[in-house]
Amino acid sequence: MKKITSLFFFEQTIFLFSLCIEITDSKKAMIQSQTHLSVADNSGARELMCIRIIGTNNRRYGRIGDVIVAVIKEAVPNSPLEKSEVIRAVIVRTCKELKRDNGMIIRYDDNAAVVIDQDGNPKGTRIFGAITRELRQLNFTKIVSLAPEVL
Repeated sequence: MKKITSLFFFEQTIFLFSLCIEITDSKKAMIQSQTHLSVADNSGARELMCIRIIGTNNRRYGRIGDVIVAVIKEAVPNSPLEKSEVIRAVIVRTCKELKRDNGMIIRYDDNAAVVIDQDGNPKGTRIFGAITRELRQLNFTKIVSLAPEVL
């Protein structure tokens, strides 16, 4: 009888463990298709809407450092970028927290991106707001060097 009870307890533990994994995965909702982002540079765009996340074929959510395909929803008048133009951008801030290995959690008030060209260089000459140190590890060193504050 004891073996059956312990086996049943073991099955319950596995079930609860798999349930916790599903809950934490569903909470990772960050940037996905149709998400509006503000622009954190002076390229001429003010607001973007995400169309697709580049890099993997079937990933639903984007995190800080991911390159996205976006459409410009609002632009500055007389700028080189126009409304409804499709561009590439890199995500630099998200409202969803970013947890580092040392336990530090970083969370921003807005979702923001920087417009980039095909080579990964920013189209603007200034970056507004703070960005994270993880962008340096993802080879966006030009964006990190232009940023006023790196967290």
